[in-house]
Amino acid sequence: MTGLLEPLNYEFMRHAIAIGVIVGALCPVVGSYLIVQRMALLGDVIAHSVMPGLSISLFLGTDLMLGAFLSGILGAMTIALIRSQSRVKVDSAMALTFSSYFALGILLITVLGNRLELENFLFGDILSIALTDIYRTLAIAVGILCVILLFYKELLFYAFDRTGAQAVGLPVNAIYMGFMVMITLTIIASMQAVGVILVIALLVGPALTAYLLVRELHHIMLLGAGLGMVASVTGVYLSYYYNVPSGPAIALITSGLFLVALLFSPSQGILTRPAMVRRFTQFWSVPRQP
Repeated sequence: MTGLLEPLNYEFMRHAIAIGVIVGALCPVVGSYLIVQRMALLGDVIAHSVMPGLSISLFLGTDLMLGAFLSGILGAMTIALIRSQSRVKVDSAMALTFSSYFALGILLITVLGNRLELENFLFGDILSIALTDIYRTLAIAVGILCVILLFYKELLFYAFDRTGAQAVGLPVNAIYMGFMVMITLTIIASMQAVGVILVIALLVGPALTAYLLVRELHHIMLLGAGLGMVASVTGVYLSYYYNVPSGPAIALITSGLFLVALLFSPSQGILTRPAMVRRFTQFWSVPRQP
């Protein structure tokens, strides 16, 4: 118990745990929609699309989060434009947008002579979180969760059957842009905690783990949020005690939880399938020669 309480004596650890809980709960809720739409890579694309906006904002001396938000939305709109105006499939559009925006960001950092700390941007630095960062992240999380709660049925219909949603008169284009805004804001809120490269681990990892354990979308969201919070807090403690980067630690914990669910899920686990159970039973029931 002392080992759990000792880090709480330090303000930076209290801040890191607080934002870890917020981000760990928010990311899987939003990521659940990406999974059911088979658009998990979209989160990674938008995460890398924010880089040009960060570079330009730093050069102009404006709010970094505003630049990141606008750049992320522009990346999402680029994907939508390519899909609607050409024969290019969504996966190809995302791959092109991913590489183009990330390359543009690197180029702008060099040309504009910015002092953007790439390592913290790419991999996060949760131990340097300030109180104002916590308040801003909390405001983003509360806003997104309230929108999901208010429009849950409409978002659920859209996520599973976009054509049907359009047929009954739902504004599918507005819903799509709403999704993009939520994803972009979630990534911005998580950026300082785990970085843009590893944010996809929190967006998708806990939600995928929950997907293997439960069936209903709201159950996936709730369980995923719980797993995300556990992974975030555990990663912060590992970072404190073993001097490892917090972002990769959180990402590896989410991957480990997914691996456990993949192997041992009661309904979908590899090792819990009836055929596999029979093989183990037969193997251990065979008499051994002394």
